Amino acid sequence: MGAGWAAQWVLAGLLTAAPEPKVVSALEKVRPGVEVKGAKEARLSLARGECEAAQVVLPPGLSRLQVKPLALRGPGKAPLEGSVWREAFLDVKTPSNSQGATGLWPDALVPVDAPAQPGVPTVLYVELCAPEAQAPGTYQGALRVEADGKPLASVPFTAEVQPFVLPATASLPTSFGVSLYSISKAHGLKPESPEARELLGAYGRELLSHRLSAHGMSMDAPPVRFEGGKAVVDFRAYDAEMAPFLEGKALPSGARFTTAEVRDSRVARTDSEKEAYYRAFAEHFRQKGWRAQLFFYAKDEPKPEDVPLVRSQAQRVRAASKDVPVLVTAPLDEALRGSADILTPTLNCFYTRPGPQTCRNVVPLPTLRGKLSPQTKVWWYQSCNSHGCNGGPAEEADVETAYSGWASYMVDHPAPLNRAMGPLAFSSGVDGELYFDTVFAYNTKKDPWQDVFEFGGNGDGTLFYPGTPARPGFTRHQPVASLRLKHIRDGLEDYEYLRLLEALGERTFAREVALRLARSGYEVETDTRRWEQVRLEMTSRLRKRWEASEYAKPSPVHPKRIEAPK
Repeated sequence: MGAGWAAQWVLAGLLTAAPEPKVVSALEKVRPGVEVKGAKEARLSLARGECEAAQVVLPPGLSRLQVKPLALRGPGKAPLEGSVWREAFLDVKTPSNSQGATGLWPDALVPVDAPAQPGVPTVLYVELCAPEAQAPGTYQGALRVEADGKPLASVPFTAEVQPFVLPATASLPTSFGVSLYSISKAHGLKPESPEARELLGAYGRELLSHRLSAHGMSMDAPPVRFEGGKAVVDFRAYDAEMAPFLEGKALPSGARFTTAEVRDSRVARTDSEKEAYYRAFAEHFRQKGWRAQLFFYAKDEPKPEDVPLVRSQAQRVRAASKDVPVLVTAPLDEALRGSADILTPTLNCFYTRPGPQTCRNVVPLPTLRGKLSPQTKVWWYQSCNSHGCNGGPAEEADVETAYSGWASYMVDHPAPLNRAMGPLAFSSGVDGELYFDTVFAYNTKKDPWQDVFEFGGNGDGTLFYPGTPARPGFTRHQPVASLRLKHIRDGLEDYEYLRLLEALGERTFAREVALRLARSGYEVETDTRRWEQVRLEMTSRLRKRWEASEYAKPSPVHPKRIEAPK
């Protein structure tokens, strides 16, 4: 008995003596030498069908980390399980603009036991995801970490799973680029290899798990031949690649891609062959019953000399099918009038601000819709106009101001800027979001782990890092998500909260709180406490409305599902 008590006393002494970890909001970017306030415990709230995270900052100088499995127990039979990564830091040499800075910034989420970088904080990103079937209520547990075989003080975790549910498939259509060939290059694989194809699927699933749909993928157009004016298309390889994402089989949640692009074929050379091919593509989607919006991505950011090409592309697609809208990335342009079924200007083209404009034709969305046919959809996308295309602060103060403050996906920008596109999409009423690439740096001569500076910004077009067996801490090829990808996901979940509030009769409140987060595309609230306060208010209002609504009742069609408002 005495020896047992002595062992417990020694263990208690070790735990007491260990410096306490610090819990920090996921909306902070923890950097070396920058003090952040923290708490002793983590308290999270999440809807069913949602993921929420906290950061745990450990004492400096630790190595050989080991994290015990995190499982929070509560009213449900199944625990609420957590995933834990360690934040790796990117050394920024050129700031994206005056809101950025040189030095180390957290971004890649690597395995906990990956070798630590010297001179950086040890920050764990701890994520809880509640499946739709998770029983609502309070769940509790503790994060237990060992360093060099010695336990640190445990971190209590409390999570409140709300009764309302977010839809598995995103309500806002998106299309973010990803490429098999870029992935293969960064991972040292042959694009045609089974390993590369499986890895592409892993990247697609990672995007889908963050509420994003992809364009590009393998980029392979299905084989086609022409017989009697008809296109005979072999969709077997295409279906093997895309069907899981279009039919809800890629993830346990049943989430689907919201969009898919027509893959143009070089075999189709004449106008009649192209039209037959597009018609076959649209017919295949109809026969499959796929809900994703199929679209044709016309010439990207067309110059004046590209106008005839865009017009001819639109004419051919429309002659083939009324079900395939033509997407054009351009501001409102008289030369292109009538060519776009999905007009997609940059974010900057929607908001007028004092000083120099960063879009050649700024038109607020309500005005823009009045100049378009009622059937035309309006998407938007981010570009280097959100941070400046040359890197570093501009020499002229008014130019620097014009490129500052915008919602942004850059590494060296505050997390609220990374997250703002979701609330902005709701308050603006835009119909969808495009982003040109998520692995652009993979296709350059740079090592993405060292440098993702492109188009004047750190991380422009790159939201992943390549995890390879050659890199310490990795045993296989895998996509490595960034903190920015998490923030984008959180913004899309904000969009779902706001949309659900609107569906439950709280449109005025939803619009008011969305504008508190982002008054315009360049006026984004950066105080994390205010974001958290808005989140609390939305959750409280949603819970009250949900419990009094018809949606809280089990669906007669799916007794174990809660039907979200359409």
